[in-house]
Amino acid sequence: MVTAALAIVGTLLGAIVSGRYQERAADRSVRVSHSEVLRRERLEAVTALACAVSDHRRAMWLRGDALLRQAPADRVEALRSESHETRSAVTRPLVALRILIEDHEVRAAADRVVTLTYAIRDAYESADALSEAREAAKDAHDDFVNAAARYLAT
Repeated sequence: MVTAALAIVGTLLGAIVSGRYQERAADRSVRVSHSEVLRRERLEAVTALACAVSDHRRAMWLRGDALLRQAPADRVEALRSESHETRSAVTRPLVALRILIEDHEVRAAADRVVTLTYAIRDAYESADALSEAREAAKDAHDDFVNAAARYLAT
C-alpha cells in the first residue's frame, strides 16, 4: 500500500514539475517572439522615416531649384504639391518611432533630421544656401541612421 501511495505521489510530483518546465519554456518562447516582433517594428519605423525624409529632402531641393531657375509656374506648383505630400508622409513613421523607441539619442537624431529637412524651405534665396541646407539635411540623415543602427544592434 505504501509503495502504491509513493508511486502515485511520485507520478503527481513528476507531472507538476514537468508542467512547470513546459510553462516556463512557453513563457520564454512568448517573450522571445514578442521581442523579435518589437525589434522588427522598430526597424520598420526607422526605415520608413529614413525613406520618407529622403523623399521630402529631394522634393524640397527640386522645388527650391525650380524657384531659383525661375521655372514655369505650373512646374513650381507641381513640385509644391509633391513636397506637401512628401512632408505628410514623414508624420506616420515619426509617430511610430516615438511610440516604439524611447532612446534619447535616436529620438534626438530623428528630430534633427526632420527639422533640417524641413528647413530646406528657408534656403530658397540662393543656390549656395539651398545646397548647404541639403547637405546639412543629408548629414543629419546619416547621423540618424547610424544612431538607429547602434540602438537596434543592442
